[in-house]
Amino acid sequence: MLNKVRFGAALLVGTLALAGCRAADELSVPDGDGAGLEAFASEDAFERFAERMEELQGSQQTEYVTTVDIQEDAVAEAAPPPPVAPPPPAALEASAAPRAEGEQITNTQEQGVDEGAIVKDAGDYLVILRRGRIFTVRHGGNMLDSVDSSDAFPPGEFVPGTWYDEMLVRGNQIIVVGYSYGDFGTEINRFTLGDDGSISYRDTHYLRSGDYYSSSNYASRMIGDELIFYAPVYMNWADWRSTMPALRRGGANGEVVDLVEPESIYATPATLRGKYPVGVAHTVTRCDLSAAELECEADAVLGGWGRVFYVSPRAVYLWTEQPYMPDAEERDPAQLYRLPLDGSRPGAVPVEGAPVDQFSFSEDRTDDILRVIVRGDSNQGGEGMWGAEFSSGDVGLLTIPMDSFTDGSERIPQEAMRELPSVVGYRFHNRFVPGYLLYTAANYGSESDGRFFYAVPLDGREAQRIDLQHGVTRFDIMGSDAVAIGPASGGALGFSAVSLGEDVTIEDVYLLPSASEGEQRSQAFFYRPDSNSRGGLSGTLGLPVTRTSTGSGGEFLGNASAIFFLRREDREFSPAGDLVSRAKAGVDDNCVASCVDWYGNARPIFLRDRIFALMGYELVEGRIENGTIREVRRTNFTPRGRGER
Repeated sequence: MLNKVRFGAALLVGTLALAGCRAADELSVPDGDGAGLEAFASEDAFERFAERMEELQGSQQTEYVTTVDIQEDAVAEAAPPPPVAPPPPAALEASAAPRAEGEQITNTQEQGVDEGAIVKDAGDYLVILRRGRIFTVRHGGNMLDSVDSSDAFPPGEFVPGTWYDEMLVRGNQIIVVGYSYGDFGTEINRFTLGDDGSISYRDTHYLRSGDYYSSSNYASRMIGDELIFYAPVYMNWADWRSTMPALRRGGANGEVVDLVEPESIYATPATLRGKYPVGVAHTVTRCDLSAAELECEADAVLGGWGRVFYVSPRAVYLWTEQPYMPDAEERDPAQLYRLPLDGSRPGAVPVEGAPVDQFSFSEDRTDDILRVIVRGDSNQGGEGMWGAEFSSGDVGLLTIPMDSFTDGSERIPQEAMRELPSVVGYRFHNRFVPGYLLYTAANYGSESDGRFFYAVPLDGREAQRIDLQHGVTRFDIMGSDAVAIGPASGGALGFSAVSLGEDVTIEDVYLLPSASEGEQRSQAFFYRPDSNSRGGLSGTLGLPVTRTSTGSGGEFLGNASAIFFLRREDREFSPAGDLVSRAKAGVDDNCVASCVDWYGNARPIFLRDRIFALMGYELVEGRIENGTIREVRRTNFTPRGRGER
């Protein structure tokens, strides 16, 4: 089994010594209207709250430890620091050198909500993030040529223990999001993409935070010109100012500005009264990419360590675990927070159970409700690190009207929770698809588990059990239908086309021999409907696969040896074939930073009428003719030694 945390990852392991430490009196809470969450009235009120939290924690403060010593980890950060580069060019105005926006090539959960990724289209170029570097490959003009590369960090300022994970592109801006264990927390580096595909460093900002990493979710989103981050901040109440969410511009000596004041830190009435200790400020930061200087603002809510978050076009939703209260006869419930993206007042609702990942949520903007599928264990830790890979408990579907998000003290009616058939296994998969919720569970290394799933009609009709010829490790959307993908007998990989009509049916099944998924990230899958296909019933599916066994867990770090393409004609599958990697094992890429592919390294790319396969440092173009894909050309952009540039 793969280790639950990445090298250098921090886990919250300190325990809170509460016995005998209950304060005599609760803190006073200002009278509110109950329509939304209350923030702290003043800095003095927050200071009193911090003193109460410190008292409740007792003598044992929350600690953070690394599971692997970064200095001794040969894979992570063993390489020497890079040479000092010449001073960066002056920052350009955000409106300078306008360029056409690229095509959406990332498989996102919500239309219009872009997600941080490892590859983006930018006009005539593909921009690729891998192992601490950014690369550009020209595809415009029917070309496929490697153009430029750059370190993903400030010139000459790499801090050991920093991981560069996600990338977004807006106009001529390349935004790289990383996390540093040796510095301030979340690192935001911006670069300028030239008309010739060149990359030049622009600026760096740091957000004080804990690690946002999740094996299933992405920390950054982009809606128009607005960049949105989620990050937890672990509070040290004895010195709360030093852990307050803050923004630092530039290097270690840059100006530090508090990103949130006490008046923009929200909490439920029970939390404000100081009934129990809370150790995390969950922050949502929003930055304006259209401004010449990056301008950011943030809100925070206080809650437990475990979390799952979901971003819709209208709001950020954050589910936090129940507070730690070992000496309380009745625990306060977990909370689901809603932070509107229009800047209006956040709200919360008490909840039970816990979602597994962001795909457990679906905002229905027509009926103005939020649906969430939950399992019964409220303290399974959420999706932080590898938490989404392990869950337990019964299953229910929660339907929450938007006007239920108030101050977090009013429980929603019991009938809002719809009991669903239970499934056995701690590897839980769920997905909202048109008109339905699909879910199943299995255990690792057991292909016989999970050979069925439940389809739950969202109109209230009874759940339907659907039997399969294979297990399920992925649900996704194919036009107006869905697809279930997972391991089958004999080492095959199964694909089942799921028709979403009045009843759910399996229209067709294809078993790919001697193959397994090469990537488990949601963005590794892509389905492009044919332009003349009504409802997307015909199209092409792309998925990274591996033809060799590397043991359990290989799919979590990017283990693809090929991108497999599956054609669909009127709901019938036919294999189109592979675009295969020719990369040689053991080639030294002179990696300096972020030398593990935590977000994978392979993607199918459908770009207008062209098809590409990204596999590590290779980009292969293919063309489907007579139902079969054949290679047209390829480029290899493996970086050379630093002295060879």
